[in-house]
Amino acid sequence: MKRNRARHNLAARIGVWSTHHRKTAVLGWLLFVLLAAGIGGAAGMVEMSDAENGAGDSARAEQILQDAGLAKPAGELVMVSAPAPGDWKAAATALTDAVRATGEVQDLAAPLPSEDGKDALITFAMRGDARTAPDRVQPVLDAVAAVAKDHPGVEVHQFGEASAGKWLGDLLADDFRRAEFTAVPLALGILLVAFGAAVAALLPVGLALTACLAAFGLLSLASHQLHLFQTTYSVMFLMGFAVGVDYCLFYLRRERDERAAGRDAETALRIAAATSGRAVLVSGLTVMVAMGGMFLSGLLLFKGFALATIIVVFIAMLGSVTVLPALLSWLGDRVDAGRIPFLNRRARHTSPGSGRIVGRVLGPVLARPRLFAVAATVLLLGLAAPALGMKTETLGLEEQFGSDSQLSVAHRTITGSFPGGPAPALVVVEAADITAPDIGKAFAGFENVTVHRAANVAEIEVPLPDGTAGLTELRERRLPAAFDGTGARAYVTGETAGSVDFNDQLRRGIAPVFAFITAVTFLLMLFCFRSYVIAVTSIVLNLLSVAAAYGVMTAVFQRGWGASLIGSEGVGAIEAWMPLFVLVVLFGLSMDYHVFVVSRIREARGEGLDNRAAIATGIRRTAGAVTGAAAIMVAVFAVFGTLSMQDMQQMGVGLAVAVLLDATVVRMVLLPSVMLLLGERNWRTPKGLSRLPSLEGDEPAPRVDATPVRQKV
Repeated sequence: MKRNRARHNLAARIGVWSTHHRKTAVLGWLLFVLLAAGIGGAAGMVEMSDAENGAGDSARAEQILQDAGLAKPAGELVMVSAPAPGDWKAAATALTDAVRATGEVQDLAAPLPSEDGKDALITFAMRGDARTAPDRVQPVLDAVAAVAKDHPGVEVHQFGEASAGKWLGDLLADDFRRAEFTAVPLALGILLVAFGAAVAALLPVGLALTACLAAFGLLSLASHQLHLFQTTYSVMFLMGFAVGVDYCLFYLRRERDERAAGRDAETALRIAAATSGRAVLVSGLTVMVAMGGMFLSGLLLFKGFALATIIVVFIAMLGSVTVLPALLSWLGDRVDAGRIPFLNRRARHTSPGSGRIVGRVLGPVLARPRLFAVAATVLLLGLAAPALGMKTETLGLEEQFGSDSQLSVAHRTITGSFPGGPAPALVVVEAADITAPDIGKAFAGFENVTVHRAANVAEIEVPLPDGTAGLTELRERRLPAAFDGTGARAYVTGETAGSVDFNDQLRRGIAPVFAFITAVTFLLMLFCFRSYVIAVTSIVLNLLSVAAAYGVMTAVFQRGWGASLIGSEGVGAIEAWMPLFVLVVLFGLSMDYHVFVVSRIREARGEGLDNRAAIATGIRRTAGAVTGAAAIMVAVFAVFGTLSMQDMQQMGVGLAVAVLLDATVVRMVLLPSVMLLLGERNWRTPKGLSRLPSLEGDEPAPRVDATPVRQKV
């Protein structure tokens, strides 16, 4: 009967097939990775345009200009400063000649002196498409640098769309390499401590890296249909590597626990497939469905993040339940090759999962569950409190890169000597006949009007000295008063308008995204455990973790509390897209630990233990795997918290703190205390739910002694 029931467990069937077809599973995986990476690398990634990255009227305006072929070239500013008025002339003349000689510029203007005569501003634009200007700006940068070197008595600062894009691209590439070369050794070191053997530690890292490699290729192919933001690859690696290592760790740890308990190799693998493999499938499915909620945001940025995360999680999950059991079957006892004496001894003694630290924490928690439930909740709510004052905005240059960065210094210096106030709004007007008399009368109320007759489009530059207040006045009063009844359609774009429209779309999008992920999380947990109590508990615990992460992010990056300790600074706001992204990611990732821990508790419950004993046994048996998995995730996310860009720092620190709290306060204190207080209600399945489909299959958990088997070293 057990063998027949096992066939209903998808993870078990996959694991058995993989162990019986090892060569097919391993070679198939390698072929898949090579093909995906090769084809995707050859296709290249397509980045989104400004119109695609925006929302509302500002995005519509950018799209009209793009469709009409009126996109502006990439503008550049170079300022030459001297100690005395006029001393900049020789350097400015040399710079103008050098820049012109590159053949890459157009609209090169004569030097414009400042009011005090000590500075001069040289403006020009890059030839060709503005989107590719960063790839072609290096000769211009070299020319400017050479002039600065030949004239040591002056200071030269350059800022513009092309130079900033080039600087940002190089910075992101350096940051990504640094993250990769830091995160991988950190994860490997943690796995060495967890397993005490080189081969066992290398398996999860190798599978996670190959999963990321294949995902990079598939995402590049997908980007030709759904264009991506430039940081999407970094987000994919962040998620894919952490999740890939965790899934393999859960699987491998269970197989080693069963071997330590006296199982033979085949039985240990079958049990690992039927239990941890099943948990990996449920966790992966939950993460992917939760990520799908970002498609409801209405922003292409989040659709790209969702697609990237779904792809990499699916591939990591697939590798964990297919190629990993095949490799474990092939390696056998050689999985312990490369033993590190002290670490291996420690790992083998603690492998069944009853660590001293866990026992010391769990004993008091189960003895006084009400006290610890209240204390843990108060702690999480206290950490979440700063989030009540969270302010979100699209961060500017100085906020994004720091006040001391090269780009920020150049921008601040140039705008200080040649102030232009807030960036002007650009009104884009389209009509069936842009030269119609009534439209011409409307134009009379504005200055700086450029009419493109062939495209039936006009551009109007409107200063915004009052910032967002001026934008509201322009959109709600001036434009309707001028163009209503003319048949023309007017849309406002520009830096201020783009930021306002993006934030407005985020506020509209967060409600359906939140409703979606809470609903699917509830249903997945309901199908998995046949208990609405566990499903509701899952959502509440997730919300506490997310709220705590929001609070820490607000305290550190908005208010600046302790920001200098991580090499950052308080910038007065959280990046606009960060709260929604963190919400979705944490809802998905929290399920990794929750499904793994609760599945083991239910397994112990199925062995005949009462509620208290099942909770204690499940927590102890999963403590080692959860600790190792959390340590790896925290380490990987923390690496991203040390990168150069403020949004990467916010994401890394927010996720690292949330995972740390989730694996300690939530899973080790709050979850067991709440489940103990709920008692038998955790496991009651109402009659109406008994016919629901189950994600966990029908195979009963194998009987495993609650007392760990001690083995001699």
